[in-house]
Amino acid sequence: MKTRVLPVMLVETEFAALFVMAWTLFAVMGKFNNLLTSSDRITDNLIRKADKTMVSPSASALVSKSTTKAFPIDQEDLIAGVGRVLTVIEAFNDEYGRMTVTQVAERTGIPRTAARRYLLNLCHFGYGDTDGKFYWLTPRVLRLGQGYLDGARLPRLVQPFIQRLAMSSGETVNVSVLDGHELVYVARSNSPRVVSIGFYAGARVPAHVVGAGPAILSTLPDSNLKKWIAAHEFSTFNTSAVLTAKKFEKVILKARRDNYCISIGNLDQGLAGVAVPLRDRHGECKAALSMTLQSSIWSEERITEKLLPLIVEAAQVLRAVI
Repeated sequence: MKTRVLPVMLVETEFAALFVMAWTLFAVMGKFNNLLTSSDRITDNLIRKADKTMVSPSASALVSKSTTKAFPIDQEDLIAGVGRVLTVIEAFNDEYGRMTVTQVAERTGIPRTAARRYLLNLCHFGYGDTDGKFYWLTPRVLRLGQGYLDGARLPRLVQPFIQRLAMSSGETVNVSVLDGHELVYVARSNSPRVVSIGFYAGARVPAHVVGAGPAILSTLPDSNLKKWIAAHEFSTFNTSAVLTAKKFEKVILKARRDNYCISIGNLDQGLAGVAVPLRDRHGECKAALSMTLQSSIWSEERITEKLLPLIVEAAQVLRAVI
């Protein structure tokens, strides 16, 4: 049986090596988006809606919004092809799982000829496949995000602490970081319940719909915060809890005063959450420590009384570690 060999033009001689070096940039790209739930209302469609805020179907050039600062390097060291390859990968999501060269070019702003070459290289190195017309990603891309989750220092450090917090509270505990305008969950406790609510490590959600978002954003300087809010798209997931820029700014300012945030019904009417900033020993916010809860069981008053002291204590302990 003959092995099918895909014709390919190598874009850069260093493509393979640099592709591996770009693991961290591509980490937790959102293909891990799975939400555990004990309510029939919280379905996969909810996560799909959250994922679609990353990419506006009407936007052709911008795949996703990002406020991440570029790492400065000498111009002679810059290989633009690496960034374009990652942009091509990020163009794929649940709505655009299979695309033609023209679609990829439109969604990334990369010329069609160059987009075709990048797609062919992805196929050549095993990260994509094609039937000659459509292109799609292969399971091999999961190695990229998993490389971050396995190798990053923060998830490994917090794991025993969030597991202890989960056992004392009876609820699932998460640690998440801000990536542009989205939260990425990087660590999750093992569930103390048979059925639980929580995000898997690698899941991405818009930062304004869960408590961890305001918790992290409350640590930003006012100027940076205003720029973030001005650039953010406030999508609505629950018509009973519509967030505007002004409302969200008030939520953040309250989180700054209280040093915690309780969020109820923003992502789903049946969900609530509590989050606190996770600071290092120098006081710099590195992540958020949070719990996702059933709002039918946990009211704001009960969360404040029962869970808040536990999560604040855990954050204080972690401050000496991270």
